[in-house]
Amino acid sequence: MKPFQYTRLSTEDLSSGTTLRDSTILAGGTNLVDLMKYGVEEPDSLADIGKLPYTQIEESDKGLLLGALVTNADTAYHAAVKSTYPVLNKAILAAASSQLRNRATNGGNLLQRTRCYYFYDTTMPCNKREPGTGCAAIKGFNRIHAILGTSASCIATHPSDMCVALAALEAKVLVLRKGETIVIPFDQLHRLPGDQPEKDHNLEPGDLITHIQLPAKGFSEHFEYLKIRDRESYAFALVSVAACLKVSEGKIADIRVALGGVAHKPWKLKEVEKDFFGKEASTENFQSLAEQLIQGAQGFGTNDFKISLVKGAIVRALNNALNPS
Repeated sequence: MKPFQYTRLSTEDLSSGTTLRDSTILAGGTNLVDLMKYGVEEPDSLADIGKLPYTQIEESDKGLLLGALVTNADTAYHAAVKSTYPVLNKAILAAASSQLRNRATNGGNLLQRTRCYYFYDTTMPCNKREPGTGCAAIKGFNRIHAILGTSASCIATHPSDMCVALAALEAKVLVLRKGETIVIPFDQLHRLPGDQPEKDHNLEPGDLITHIQLPAKGFSEHFEYLKIRDRESYAFALVSVAACLKVSEGKIADIRVALGGVAHKPWKLKEVEKDFFGKEASTENFQSLAEQLIQGAQGFGTNDFKISLVKGAIVRALNNALNPS
């Protein structure tokens, strides 16, 4: 690990934004420190935001406001999350280990980087780590890689479980930009790789995530977070599904499906979901939705199995949501 300058920020430091623009932000450090150890990230300066006042969860008539510095564990076990947004509770608890959840922050979870093997191996070409060098995964061992929204430059996936649930809930992200707070819809936070896979998100230099806003109404009755992985704990998803339903007299009043482990960002298509409003909540319709949601999916060899796997996972998750045990 190369030497770096360390600064602990206070609220006064946020007025200019200079330190944020010129430094790499450190919160819980559960991802960043690993990347620094591997030599993937080599910041000249770290700005520790751990003492900033974004450590609360606030309830209001607008919904639930999650502070960016609240830990994943505290978020998962908050009474309002468990009662109104249980899909988020389930997604968070499916991730990492209890020790990591006790340290990792909400803001950091949104900005964690891919777990692509080639991204972590500095001896291999990787357009995300070093633009213009190529993507070793496309013709390499790509079992964990993307099948949707890929490009000739990158087939990495976004690793977060929490983000998949937040996408399904259609959360919003509050960002401090040049002294003003802006609101970014969750589906606009992360990017597909295109020809700039080094850019994971649409934040600008100096931006700071301060809160995550959950809507006033959640899905407390019909929900599921299904995570398919190689082992039961401390493993990233091969495929994951956050499914939320509202059903009235057997008909779909609202449906949300977000996918993890299959794309560079949580995969959710609102236009597909809307096509099923008013239709019968049935396995047949869930199968049709699954087909439409992953239309255009492409495997790259060792991840070809994901196409059929995710279809089955979507249907299973929706049936589990419809008929909670």
